[in-house]
Amino acid sequence: MKNTDFVVRFAGEGGQGFLSAAIGFASANTKAGYHAQTFATFPSQITGGPTWMQTRISINPVLSRGDEVDVLVVFNEYAYEAHKNEVKENGFILYDSDQLNIEDSNKVLGIAFEKLGKTTGNSRAANMVMMGALAELVGVNLSVLEDFVKERWGNVERYGEHIVPQNIQALKLGSKEVQERGLKLSEIESPKKSDTQQIFLNGNDAISLGAYAAGIEYYVGYPISPATTILVWMEKNLVEKNKFVYQVSSEIEAITAIIGASYGGKKSMTATAGPGFSLMSEGLGLAWMAEIPIVVVDVQRGGPATGLPTKTEQSDLLSSINPAHGDVSLPVIAPGTVEECFYGTIEAFNWAEKYQGPVILLSEHGLAERQQNIPKPNISKLNVEKRLINKSSENYHRYESGNISPMPIPGLPGPYVANASEHDKMGDTTHLPERHVEMTERRFKKLDILKNSNYEYINAESKILLMPWGGSKGPSLEAYEKLQEQNIDIGWAYTMFLNPLPEKLLIELRSKNLVIVPELNYLGQFSSLLRSQNVNAQSITQYTGLPFKVEYLVNKITELL
Repeated sequence: MKNTDFVVRFAGEGGQGFLSAAIGFASANTKAGYHAQTFATFPSQITGGPTWMQTRISINPVLSRGDEVDVLVVFNEYAYEAHKNEVKENGFILYDSDQLNIEDSNKVLGIAFEKLGKTTGNSRAANMVMMGALAELVGVNLSVLEDFVKERWGNVERYGEHIVPQNIQALKLGSKEVQERGLKLSEIESPKKSDTQQIFLNGNDAISLGAYAAGIEYYVGYPISPATTILVWMEKNLVEKNKFVYQVSSEIEAITAIIGASYGGKKSMTATAGPGFSLMSEGLGLAWMAEIPIVVVDVQRGGPATGLPTKTEQSDLLSSINPAHGDVSLPVIAPGTVEECFYGTIEAFNWAEKYQGPVILLSEHGLAERQQNIPKPNISKLNVEKRLINKSSENYHRYESGNISPMPIPGLPGPYVANASEHDKMGDTTHLPERHVEMTERRFKKLDILKNSNYEYINAESKILLMPWGGSKGPSLEAYEKLQEQNIDIGWAYTMFLNPLPEKLLIELRSKNLVIVPELNYLGQFSSLLRSQNVNAQSITQYTGLPFKVEYLVNKITELL
């Protein structure tokens, strides 16, 4: 019987080049029609330290990184000792026989990757030998990787005329080594070609593309892991006339700069992680108070303080909703997949324009680094909100209406005072109690505009729901499907719109006996938020810096039930 998917883990030390090999292997298979998802974890130093990346290839859409490993490729002895116990009983361990001395067994396969690679004339072809051996082990047709090599290095002017044939030769050498030893996993089924064109990218790139599709005009940011690649993407691509991108000296400068740009009429965004987001607190309060639309991306990592800068966590939810002092409740959108990173960013810009204020896009390290194939978006069908601009100069009061009002742009008709102090309808400073009550109620009432967002709801008749958020969606959905196979009575609910929650969904949640929330934090932050809104919610928490395993969730949910 053929397999429907397999999991490959590459483990070694940072700087050994296997992360690129893992991404290349996944990308090549997606071009052949398979689905793929990668997961990477590494230390915070620039090079060195224990690093590994996992690639899951499947004929079906991939929901999680996969619990167990079919093939482990190790690049040093430490990696072998650390990961060998996660290999399936019928799995294999690949290693360079000239570099490591590993005890022989029926699941260990040593090949002289580097030596064989050099015989092609290319001193850097060792990874191609390894990929050829890997393809033979898991039953992937070698032509899949050959096509990838031709596309990746086919530019003769840039790479020379020898690189493609050398790499293809290296692939064949690795495949031949496995063939001669008669080793093989069960062959994977042929891919089902998708009806839609697929693209292969990570979460941070999807966020950047979403911002571009939403019409971003102004981006400034400060480098901080794991959000830096959004800044890098913008520096390379936000280059048209009347668009601006800049690396500033601090997160405080970043938040105040995008507020100023939006005040001037530009769609503006910055991206940071937890420590930088903390520094933006006062600026976010200003944007809330002055009602200026901006988007702030918080790519969550382990915290607090420096914490775990290269590990994943979901522990910034409460601080995202209430980042500033005083009565503040910021809108929060938390995508759960790479595809949702794209569409969630567009919705963040739309929300900012609809209610005229700051919106937090709450991503996380596990999504930022995750490579995944998604259907190519149809840009022509996207709904993008435009700025509501004031055109009247007669007796115009910026904060007069019950919810939102057209924004004056400096230099255009209408007076505009962007005031961080409490103000009246014109924007002038006031300390009168009745004005503070009036403006506070105005700011909170505007959130009602955002309460009709989309959500997922399955098995609505069940009195118990599983409701993850953010990047825990994938493993939770896979766990839910396994529970359904066991005929366990449980429903499913999910939305990336966390504050405010979709009004109809909240009504449904309040009618349930229990809502189970898998989330990667200690406090159970989303379940506490749900309980504050009269929902009987309980969390399944994990705070290891790694995503949930599906089996762990199935066991924990079963215990609760």
